Amino acid sequence: MSKEIVLKSNSPRRKEILLREGYKFIVKPQDIDEVMDKNQTPYENTKRVALLKAEKNKEEDYGKIIIGCDTIVTLDGVIYGKPHDRADAYRMLKTFSGRCQEVASGVAIIYKEHLYNFYVVSKVYFKKLTDEDINSYLDTDEPYDKAGSYAIQGIGRRLISHYEGELDNIIGLPIKEIKEVLGEINEMED
Repeated sequence: MSKEIVLKSNSPRRKEILLREGYKFIVKPQDIDEVMDKNQTPYENTKRVALLKAEKNKEEDYGKIIIGCDTIVTLDGVIYGKPHDRADAYRMLKTFSGRCQEVASGVAIIYKEHLYNFYVVSKVYFKKLTDEDINSYLDTDEPYDKAGSYAIQGIGRRLISHYEGELDNIIGLPIKEIKEVLGEINEMED
């Protein structure tokens, strides 16, 4: 019998991926300070933020599998979060045009005294975008609640030439690596 899963995220994309893979879970998003530590790499930061999410109020769910996740978009060491407005989204997409940026997801999985904390990186290669390409995309509602101002699984796919790595990681949940950990946890004796 598999153990109960608690997802510490309200991301519709993360929920969709877990459901697609057949997992049953409850959602308990956590409000935490996601300020990036300038002394850490973007990858270390996303791993740390995922851990903060998983650890917050963890005692409430002791004995369950707790999953925290954080996904960032980075280019040249700069982290690109969700855009503040249309101008910010335009600036991000213009910066990505014709370039390769990275998407990193930090994951923290806690089960009793066991902790798995890691990150997964994928690369996304953008086409050379015209102002018309960018503005046409910005006219949709899609980019405004996404890190980096695009959704590879949606209309934003037309901005991308190709990617390297796990598509689910780019969407926001590196399910391949998570499934390996969940399999290991489910084999543990209680």
